[in-house]
Amino acid sequence: MNRFFTSESVTEGHPDKVCDQIADAVLDAILAEDGNAHVACECCCTRNFLLIMGETNVQANIDYEKIAREKIAEIGYTEEDLGFNASTVEIKVLMNKQSCDIAQGVNDSLEFAAGEDALDRIGAGDQGLMFGYAGIETEEKMPLAISLSHKLSQKLAEVRKNGTVNYLRPDGKAQVTVEYDGDKPVRVEAVVLSTQHNESITTEQLREDMKKLVIDPVVGKYTDADTKYYINPTGRFVIGGPAGDSGLTGRKIIVDTYGGFIPHGGGSFSGKDPTKVDRSATYYSRYVAKNLVASGICDYCEIQVAYAIGKANPVSIDIKTNGTGKVSDEKITEIVKKVFDFRPLAIITSLKLNRPQYAKTASYGHFGREEFAWEKIDKAEEIRKYYS
Repeated sequence: MNRFFTSESVTEGHPDKVCDQIADAVLDAILAEDGNAHVACECCCTRNFLLIMGETNVQANIDYEKIAREKIAEIGYTEEDLGFNASTVEIKVLMNKQSCDIAQGVNDSLEFAAGEDALDRIGAGDQGLMFGYAGIETEEKMPLAISLSHKLSQKLAEVRKNGTVNYLRPDGKAQVTVEYDGDKPVRVEAVVLSTQHNESITTEQLREDMKKLVIDPVVGKYTDADTKYYINPTGRFVIGGPAGDSGLTGRKIIVDTYGGFIPHGGGSFSGKDPTKVDRSATYYSRYVAKNLVASGICDYCEIQVAYAIGKANPVSIDIKTNGTGKVSDEKITEIVKKVFDFRPLAIITSLKLNRPQYAKTASYGHFGREEFAWEKIDKAEEIRKYYS
């Protein structure tokens, strides 16, 4: 029986993504001063206004305003008529000291207090549940709908920034509906693309250009005569970005992960240092799932991990392979516990998470991009030893 699944992506100029990128740029700047810093930075924005707020335990010499203005300019908001201008935007900074009540559970975990294992030193920064996924339907082991959606958003930014199209503005969205035959993706049923533009272009010309220059190069091989296209479906999209809609850090958590293909624990990533397991354990769960699929032990892997604040070891790990495993899910879980270490300090050390690298994660998805350590496949051979 055929079924359909849809995911979306947004460009770096989307107001929520503006906030994510600034929060992660702040995080990178603090980590450059102190790799062990604790940071929780959030932003919100509206017409020509930005608020940077949060907590950190480091009194580093950080020029928050300069960081924000540089990131806003990089995104492309450099003209006054956009209603959000890197040079003139009003910026308010409210960064406070981290609560000592939270810090005590992070700095010395419950396990470390009872023993002396160095990897028990750091406890989880909060309670919560996180998910990871990998599957065989794309080369990057991501769901096809979110993979294509991100590539459309990236292509939209590319043709804007390289001058191929001179009337585009930074804000935009992409959405792809994939048709499945059983568990196999077979075609694209629908593409939705909305992009901000200036006054100089007609809707008809924009639709023609976007189909030819953005959609066809990315999804053309998956489309057919019955594929539906919705390009700027309401027509005009001149007012956009923070001038058209307020933005907030952490409001694109499904875009950031797997496009809704698997469950989500609810925690966001941007602005959080790696002791926050919302971020680091989600990255690690992706790493584990990808290595399991790469090893051949399963074709589909969904992992849930859960933590208690101040505790280093997770309170639970659950793995589902949807019947694709060469051994039982229980056996795969046993293998995972032998090969991988889900304690926060072990995760940070393994993936080298305590260094500046996060601003580039904050748009076009945190997964499926080989530049990040959590995408590496270096445990597949070890996994095979336990089942082959």
